[in-house]
Amino acid sequence: MRKSVIVIIVAALVVLYMSVFTVQQTKRGIILRFGKVVRYSDNNPIIYEPGLHLKIPFIEMVKMLDTRIQTLDVQADRYLTSENKYLIINFYLKWRITDFSRYYVATGGGDPYQANTLLKRKVSDRICSEFSRLNMKDIITDSSGHLTINVLSALNKGSASDIEVTKEADQTVASAAASFNKEIKDNWQAVNPNSLATLGIEVVDVRIKSIELPSEFSESIYERMRAEQGAVARQHRSHGQEEAVKIRAAADKIVTKTLAEAERTALRLHGEGDAMATKLFVDGFNQDPDFYAFIRSLRAYDKSFSKKNGDDVMVLSPDIYFFRYMRAPIK
Repeated sequence: MRKSVIVIIVAALVVLYMSVFTVQQTKRGIILRFGKVVRYSDNNPIIYEPGLHLKIPFIEMVKMLDTRIQTLDVQADRYLTSENKYLIINFYLKWRITDFSRYYVATGGGDPYQANTLLKRKVSDRICSEFSRLNMKDIITDSSGHLTINVLSALNKGSASDIEVTKEADQTVASAAASFNKEIKDNWQAVNPNSLATLGIEVVDVRIKSIELPSEFSESIYERMRAEQGAVARQHRSHGQEEAVKIRAAADKIVTKTLAEAERTALRLHGEGDAMATKLFVDGFNQDPDFYAFIRSLRAYDKSFSKKNGDDVMVLSPDIYFFRYMRAPIK
């Protein structure tokens, strides 16, 4: 009897343990019954919010799906522009789950790898489509981000023309969406079959990390850029040399004019000085002619007998007029 009670209690605890589950704050839970998503009568899936919940053991199982924004880093690849030139684009995108039921069915049981694969195909296809309409200059100078905005809008909403598209990426997404419609057996909340809404995914942001030229084109582009910049540099140097010649000519003109004016002023001052000296000479001579003659004779004696080497030889008669002030005065 006691063993039976213990067995019953243990079985009850096991059943209770298998019936209780907890949903974390960053997760949402969906109930699967025999591999199918449990839904309400209106086809809306049963979504469990964070907290403690109950399920039917052995029959139902819980699939936890992440509600956080996730990052997909897409490997750099080549994309063709409208000029038939290739660019290597490296980008990433941010996405999150908005419809857990669609996401679970379309990605084969909520497989993140499958979701990333579908996203990569779809985003690469959209960027390729956008790049094919733009030239290289428009892509590189897209400072306002119109390119990524258009890609983001096309991914989330699609467009009327997308219905007729038969590209591989669109067919893959449409095929994943068809599996969801098949499960619910009607067109519940119909969306554009070529948008990511069919996967229960919303792309929050798309960002281009780098744009590069292929190696086979880079050197020719760089050579052309160097040639263009060289031409600009030569034009600037030519203009600078022209300005330098003008500046030197103006400076030479100013120098020549200044020197001419200075020389003219010097000649004028020299003439005025000579005139003043002559006047002083004449005035001094008129005041005392004899004294002035004596001073001039002394200067002549000084210049005549002031040789430094002492080898001066003069053969003159002492009675000449030149030595009149060296003779003894007549009393």
